[in-house]
Amino acid sequence: MSETTANVSVLRKLEEIRARYDAIAEEMNRPEVAGDSVRLVKLAKEHGALKRIMEPYEQYRKAMADVSESETILADPAADEDFKAMAAEEVAPARTRAESLLTQMQAALVTGEDAAIGSVMVEIRAGTGGDEAALFARDLFEMYQRYCDRHGFVLEVLDASPSDLGGFKEIVLNVKGNGVYQHLGYEGGGHRVQRVPETEAQGRIHTSAATVAVLPEAEDVDVQIDWEKDVIEHVSRAGGPGGQNVNKVSSAIRLEHVPTGITVSMRDEKSQHKNRAKARRILLSRIYDSIMQKQRSARDATRRNMIGSGDRSQRIRTYNFPQNRCTDHRINMDLYSLDRVMQGELDELIAALQKRDIEDRLKQL
Repeated sequence: MSETTANVSVLRKLEEIRARYDAIAEEMNRPEVAGDSVRLVKLAKEHGALKRIMEPYEQYRKAMADVSESETILADPAADEDFKAMAAEEVAPARTRAESLLTQMQAALVTGEDAAIGSVMVEIRAGTGGDEAALFARDLFEMYQRYCDRHGFVLEVLDASPSDLGGFKEIVLNVKGNGVYQHLGYEGGGHRVQRVPETEAQGRIHTSAATVAVLPEAEDVDVQIDWEKDVIEHVSRAGGPGGQNVNKVSSAIRLEHVPTGITVSMRDEKSQHKNRAKARRILLSRIYDSIMQKQRSARDATRRNMIGSGDRSQRIRTYNFPQNRCTDHRINMDLYSLDRVMQGELDELIAALQKRDIEDRLKQL
């Protein structure tokens, strides 16, 4: 698809949104709707979401009108020379402004749903490689922790299963922040590390792996669950290493969602109530992710192939420590600054993934 064709598709879509935007405003002014608070709130929410696209679109229309007016003056042989000189000065800035606004709207048009997600669950699990894989899972956690600190995201550890050497067999995080899914949504998949492990006495390079899943945290309104009928709850005692710190009471919780078969176990807290609350949040997110995957399977096939669907077996990135190289296989990008990447400097990688993602989504319009 050529750039011109893509722009035509975007502008056609924007006109459809503009018609919907105006229709909602008209509907909200109707007496019967004004008296229905539930309906009014729903319409106001949709109108507010569309406004974020419509405001730059109106600016774009104004800029294009300025371009058209200037070009008309320049093409008119009878036009005053002073007017022509003024039009010649104004046409280029107006065209530049219009192009910038169009680029902005293209991104907003195809990433609006993702931008609205302000809370995600990040699940990191050690893969092949034993103790070294668990240490790599810890390193990934610390990398994301530093990235979140840099961007002002709030990170909470919901559950963790430490390994004997200080790594993590599994760790589950909740990250909150404005547009957080647009930042971390590309991390789902298999991560591979090549380095000399701390456990290696002879200095040989080993390859280990960890997997990451990034799930939008569902609000209660997004997923309806009958906790009494649809979910089986198993309660047990939470044990510690070597038999130490074993709870005297049954505090560990395992939830099983019967319709989907999705299960969640939580034993991080000594309180059964806290473990149940955390387990329900994670279960909601996993069910929500499952539902959204099915709904988006057709229209987002290109995007899922590019950024990864969270499939545990899909290798998305390699961290080569001897070469100080980080390779993202989805966009064939090599960065010889792995030391900085592990310190949470993921911005260059994520920006490239976002750019590719937007390009692929625009092709689907």
